[in-house]
Amino acid sequence: MPLASVVAFVWNLLLAYIIYALCRIAYVWLNWSSVSEGFNALSLQSLVQGSFIFDTSAILYTNALYALLMLLPFRFAERPLYQKVAKWIFLTINGLAIIVNLADAVYYPYTGRRTTMSVMGEFANEGNLFGIIAAECFRHWYVFIIGILLLLFMYKLYMTPSPTPAHSSQQGGGTKRRQWATVAAKALCLLLFIPLCIAGMRGGFTTAVRPVTISNANQYVNRPTEAAIVLNTPFSLLRTIGKNVFADPGYYSAAELNAIYSPIHIPVADSLTASLPADKPKVARQKNVVVLIVESFGREYIGKYNEGFLEEGYKGYAPFIDSLLTQSLTYDYTFANGRKSIDGMPSILSSIPHFIEPFFLTPASLNDISGLAGELGHCGYESAFFHGAENGSMGFQAFAKTTGYDHYYGRTEYNEDSRFGGDKDFDGMWAIWDEPFLQYYAMKMTELKEPFITTVFTASSHHPYHVPEQYAAVYPEEGTNPIHKCIRYTDMSLRRFFETARKQPWFSNTIFVFTSDHTNINDHKEYGTDLGLYSAPIFFYDPSGEMPRGRMAGIAQQIDIMPTILGYLGYNKPYVAFGIDLLSTSPEDTWAVTNNNGIYQYVKGDYVIHFDGNRTKAAYNYKKDWLLEHNLISNPALRPTFQSMERTLKAIIQSYMQRMTENNLVVN
Repeated sequence: MPLASVVAFVWNLLLAYIIYALCRIAYVWLNWSSVSEGFNALSLQSLVQGSFIFDTSAILYTNALYALLMLLPFRFAERPLYQKVAKWIFLTINGLAIIVNLADAVYYPYTGRRTTMSVMGEFANEGNLFGIIAAECFRHWYVFIIGILLLLFMYKLYMTPSPTPAHSSQQGGGTKRRQWATVAAKALCLLLFIPLCIAGMRGGFTTAVRPVTISNANQYVNRPTEAAIVLNTPFSLLRTIGKNVFADPGYYSAAELNAIYSPIHIPVADSLTASLPADKPKVARQKNVVVLIVESFGREYIGKYNEGFLEEGYKGYAPFIDSLLTQSLTYDYTFANGRKSIDGMPSILSSIPHFIEPFFLTPASLNDISGLAGELGHCGYESAFFHGAENGSMGFQAFAKTTGYDHYYGRTEYNEDSRFGGDKDFDGMWAIWDEPFLQYYAMKMTELKEPFITTVFTASSHHPYHVPEQYAAVYPEEGTNPIHKCIRYTDMSLRRFFETARKQPWFSNTIFVFTSDHTNINDHKEYGTDLGLYSAPIFFYDPSGEMPRGRMAGIAQQIDIMPTILGYLGYNKPYVAFGIDLLSTSPEDTWAVTNNNGIYQYVKGDYVIHFDGNRTKAAYNYKKDWLLEHNLISNPALRPTFQSMERTLKAIIQSYMQRMTENNLVVN
């Protein structure tokens, strides 16, 4: 058949589109509880158009070699062996696309977004990665079955062109002419395909179209959390390979920028700091600081936070944290600045929010940075970071050292301490169980010189959502999510930690900061929104009672922790922190910022705006409309408010980008 390889190529390219569409259907089906409400409100036309654009880009990028092989204008390209090689290249490439799309469908509930290349860096130091993958395959066996069926479907429907007989001297002139006509026709097809391919990769034909990026997905959906529906995982991975994410947007001149917003905190001389020497870093209150970063401990799981917010009688799964909250300082609205563990670390400890990609998977991670440990280290504080996983896991050890921690205690150090159970306390997947590791944490702090600052990052409230065998009957499956039993277990572990800590000589002179790295699977639609997905607990507990207590009006975010602690201690030197000192800021001036799929979400006062880097796309009164159903962007009476919010947000973004690219994250 003339041009058989061209016909086969077109058919197989269509087959790739079908495969991507089926993967998207599986993606939506597997996450229906999370996406159903937004999915039902999507325009079918926008959904199809957006999906086609991103699938086209991914398919053409990944199948470029296959396209070249099929359209090469050479007679040997029609031979059976050549076509067999081309077939297995196609099946391998698109088989990998099936695998990553389906694997990402399982990962979506934890991140609320398509996976990018940052995940490679996130798990680069995990020696148990194969075990994690194997466990997830076992838990999600039905996804494995779907993958097998899709691979078989693709294999069966792949079209191999009819072979062309090898050239021989017996062939007539007519046959030769037909062969050369086929070669010429294929050459023409290749020439026509090249510009179509480039346009498809870029996302369009016009010169105004830059290469389509992840953030472009937001124009086809109503909310950033829905962008995953029109995107595909191969595209998200390809578009984030080696990207420099810190581009200066150039919104303002230097003078304008500094007048609107600056992350440099300059202490104000007052009665607290008046007696401190001006030439040396000092704090007026020499209190110890303990930062508890609790894995996946979303605000949804804590009953006290949800009184009057969720259904009447909702108790949550953290009774000890409920009791601690009654003696602590917290705020009406509290937010994480990212959705991953590696987003939480810089936000909490160095007041660096997550914008675009995780900070310490970018070139800016080599910048000079500081944080709570570094600034307090100038004042004579001893510092230590604790994480019960394999040393080096998630890059935490490197970041802790970079940000100023003197010591690191991980699984290695725990195993070397004869007072504890060593690897018998390893959960078999991630880290030492929370209960024994938090006991180790409490006892090791007693060995430090006061004043000290320490941080612990727990691990047990993490998929695959197991608890130690002795607690399997105590904390059985609860609610609708398997994480709930892990929350109960970690809550008990924290209660036991505080029981031990209260007996230590340093306890009454310590400020405890409690937060989570990010949120996790949600039960309630209130926690599946663009705001709910970032609703993480933040509270400050001072056993001495010197710090204010109660639930205050206003907004708190992870990047506020560093300036709030330094402000309360009376730190007397300037430093860089993108957040605010909550204790010296009026409620109406508190705010929070996140970035979800390229959309900046800025919360202040009664409103939240969604900004795509160029314009504000949506605005809501989140206090009255938590589900973000009524877009107020066209309300003329509120336009000045939204313009003011956008102005400040742009200054925050520009300051962040400039300081990242210029290595300007510390005050010299």
